[in-house]
Amino acid sequence: MGKDNRVQAGKIAWLGVMASLGVLCGYIEYLIPVSAAFPGIKLGICNIVILTVLYLSGWKEAAAVSIVRILLIGFMFGSLSSILYSLGGTVCSLSVMAILKRTNFFRVVGVSAAGGVFHEVGQILIAALIVKGFPLLWYLPILMIAGLICGTVIGFLSGAILLRIPKNV
Repeated sequence: MGKDNRVQAGKIAWLGVMASLGVLCGYIEYLIPVSAAFPGIKLGICNIVILTVLYLSGWKEAAAVSIVRILLIGFMFGSLSSILYSLGGTVCSLSVMAILKRTNFFRVVGVSAAGGVFHEVGQILIAALIVKGFPLLWYLPILMIAGLICGTVIGFLSGAILLRIPKNV
């Protein structure tokens, strides 16, 4: 096995482990009934994994891990609509986080907080396409505040984890 093949195999194994951790975090989040009181609000524990992959491997790898995680969690614990909401939120969130990370102006906490806010924006956009005639915009500020708070906490946790992981993974 050549060096390039070993590097590629190592990268695939790393992403597989991260996808598994994402699914595990999704299961833990599924057990915490936050969204029962406030529909659409989640703690975002899975985003610790996504931020780690974004910072250590790149946005393409983070997108791949996100898609695998969303599909597996959606089929195990959710529904087609939960998959759609998660995908919409992830597209918005990951796009903003990748752009902000690339600017090197924001640290992990700022990138995560913005990701939390834009995840909620993406979910509202999907909801606007699915639920016709429901006044969704009044709920957006509540979701954005929750996204900001949860994203900030997740950013602090991710930053602490990133300090402890070797940069050559």
